[in-house]
Amino acid sequence: MVKGLYIHIPFCHQICHYCDFNKVFFKDQPVDAYIDSVGKELALWKQEGALDQPLETIFLGGGTPTSLTPDQLRKLLAYVHEYVPMAENLEWTSEANPDELTREKMQVLFDGGVNRLSMGVQSFDADLLKRLGRTHSNNDVHNAVKAAREVGFTNISFDLMYGLPGQTMEEWEDTLRQAFEFDLPHFSAYSLIIEPKTVFYNLMTKGKLNTVTEDLEADMYNKLMNEMEARGLMQYEISNFARPGFHSRHNLLYWDNAEYIGVGAGAHGYVNGIRYSNAGPLKKYMAPLDEGQRPVLNTHEVPVHEKMEEEMFLGLRKTDGVSTERFHEKFGQPLEAVYGGILEKEIAKGNLTAEGGSLKLTRQGRFVGNEVFEQFLLGE
Repeated sequence: MVKGLYIHIPFCHQICHYCDFNKVFFKDQPVDAYIDSVGKELALWKQEGALDQPLETIFLGGGTPTSLTPDQLRKLLAYVHEYVPMAENLEWTSEANPDELTREKMQVLFDGGVNRLSMGVQSFDADLLKRLGRTHSNNDVHNAVKAAREVGFTNISFDLMYGLPGQTMEEWEDTLRQAFEFDLPHFSAYSLIIEPKTVFYNLMTKGKLNTVTEDLEADMYNKLMNEMEARGLMQYEISNFARPGFHSRHNLLYWDNAEYIGVGAGAHGYVNGIRYSNAGPLKKYMAPLDEGQRPVLNTHEVPVHEKMEEEMFLGLRKTDGVSTERFHEKFGQPLEAVYGGILEKEIAKGNLTAEGGSLKLTRQGRFVGNEVFEQFLLGE
């Protein structure tokens, strides 16, 4: 059963140097026609019966949803209300750039039902922001949070990044210090991953990117975990920290391996056991919708062994880990019967622990999470 909805807004006024998501420059793009296409895709999902039950979460991501004008945002939200049934306690998140988040846009979002903002702050160091291709200032962040609270938002999250080119531990500590001054209930913090087809990747291949060492990145992650815990922000996933009751429920759907609809150019979804992705280029996304067809590029019916793998490498990202009872219920086999050898090996290494009916990464294991997850993909 579908529990959540992701809507991709691929437009940006500025392309960040680390971003490999499906995105295009806002200027001269058919933005209004694109929003109409999103409405058409939602209508098709409604016709197919996938939107019969009230959804628990909606997430507007990108690109940059806040690159839209207030009227465009209003139009987008109206389509969502037209086709999407919503649970009473719906969590509705929008990603936002601090320098684009005008008070008018925030009012439109809030009045339209959005109740959570996820701001791409990344750093409070002006030089690092410039290096990342970000266009906002610290002043923009302060103004955006102040205005958001005045409009009525209480659930606000910052995205932060560490392990950035040339970043020192002192700069990372200063970013954390300034971030905590906002007294927010949620933070996401990610280490830089250099992806192909990005500015950073091109610089790296030319030997022009001053990357940090693995040891420094690990120290930064350790500092992050300690500082969050000291402030009552509990780590509930490898990169996410929250006060009680402020977890990102939408992202937990992904880590719980639950089903969700993905709408928009290049969006991914998981419905009725089938993972799919939409066409990425705007014209290839919009053209099928004009003919009354969903713009699906790829579909993959997930076999049971892959569902088990996903249950492990997604579930182990959570601090709560993978429930052995839930695994048994879902797949009709004890977890130990399927992955006994891997569990034994990783527990012996000190990367995994079995406690309270769950299998979890240890604190040591969080530093090598990807290596642990790989074991479940490779099999025994």
